[in-house]
Amino acid sequence: MNSPPPDLSIIIPAYNEERRLPKALDRIGAYLNARPWRSEIIVVDDGSSDATAKLVESYRDKYPGLRLVSNDRNRGKGFSVRHGILEARGEIVLFTDADLSTPIEEADKLLVALREKHFDAAIGSRAADRSLIEVHQSAFREQAGILFNLLVRWITGTGFSDTQCGFKAFRRERAGILFKQQRIERFGFDPEILFLAKRHGLRVAEIPVRWSHDSATKVHVIADGIRMFFELLVVRWNALRGLYPRNQIS
Repeated sequence: MNSPPPDLSIIIPAYNEERRLPKALDRIGAYLNARPWRSEIIVVDDGSSDATAKLVESYRDKYPGLRLVSNDRNRGKGFSVRHGILEARGEIVLFTDADLSTPIEEADKLLVALREKHFDAAIGSRAADRSLIEVHQSAFREQAGILFNLLVRWITGTGFSDTQCGFKAFRRERAGILFKQQRIERFGFDPEILFLAKRHGLRVAEIPVRWSHDSATKVHVIADGIRMFFELLVVRWNALRGLYPRNQIS
């Protein structure tokens, strides 16, 4: 007999994360064990050259709901999140960064928006209440983020104050079309997903969350910022080319 599907799937994209994953898995495991839901954790190994995959496998006995999914090579965060979500079985899927810059306990806020307020998606936001930021980025990184968000609003027409916080949750069946149509594979995938959510008429809640900057971030503010700007243009071009058809979502 097949087991019932999980209530919640947590996706962790991971590239060379052998050092940060143990703490993340233990904290997420403790969070899930304290709640009555059926759950799974999916770590997507993005072509790591370190012991990320072996580490995840070593945790399987400790957390039976833990699964490892591997990309064929290093593809990027966007590809990894998409891969994980398309592999997930949960009613709700949530992705988070391996550094847990947003504490996993903040998931409670997003789940309330989905389960009690019936939103289709809920995204963590640093800009919605900056008093919740516990460790700030450098002033340069913060200003670059504000500028990028203005470009996102201008180019994609979405009205969110923070698209780049790596903490987002979705009703899997309602939001599946977003990830099936997603084409951006690296850090610029978040605005694409939110552009698609608006295009398909999904209800998205922007939720203030606690957040702390991790100095070991893999985002290079200049090189990745330039790449993400061009990816915004790709999103608009894809829409003009008809690559995001509006499917009926019941």
